[in-house]
Amino acid sequence: MAVMGKLLKNKRAGQDGLAWNSPNLASENTFALSSPDFANEAAIPTVHAGRRLGGKELSPALTWDAVPAGTAQLLLVIEDPDAPTALPYNHGIALLDPTVTGLAQGDLAAENTVDGVRLLSSGSRRGYLGPAPVKGHGPHRYVFQLFALAKPLTVGKSDTVPASAKPRDVLAAAGDVLARGRLDGFYERV
Repeated sequence: MAVMGKLLKNKRAGQDGLAWNSPNLASENTFALSSPDFANEAAIPTVHAGRRLGGKELSPALTWDAVPAGTAQLLLVIEDPDAPTALPYNHGIALLDPTVTGLAQGDLAAENTVDGVRLLSSGSRRGYLGPAPVKGHGPHRYVFQLFALAKPLTVGKSDTVPASAKPRDVLAAAGDVLARGRLDGFYERV
């Protein structure tokens, strides 16, 4: 598998495709997004990595500053821009009530039910998908992005977001961002 990683070493989705860089999710206003489990721009502990890498696929705890007045909904997006794919790989997407002020470890697991948290399909499954980069591909950046939306998100003809909505449709439908926060962590499979 390390050979595959070395062959794909220069193939990366790139940060341009992150939700953070989508014009419809832009905002000049920011708020702090952090984790007691790892510092911004630091290594993500193995416990948060995928099970096949020896991790427990435990979503990290997240905390953030108070969101702006008028926030109707929060959109949490976790992406890997270093994946050897056309677009950053989605590791989790969720809608949160604006009254939610943080998430404990494991709150993004598909089998958990947390008040005010609605897990959406990341494309491969619902809930948090821990880091699992190709062996030998080098360090991967995992970007946790939280957007404060001025109005509830709707996708398609629905007045909500269907459980089957694709991440690209959810991100395309989002807008009216009042403020946003970002936390970056790294994980490398050697």
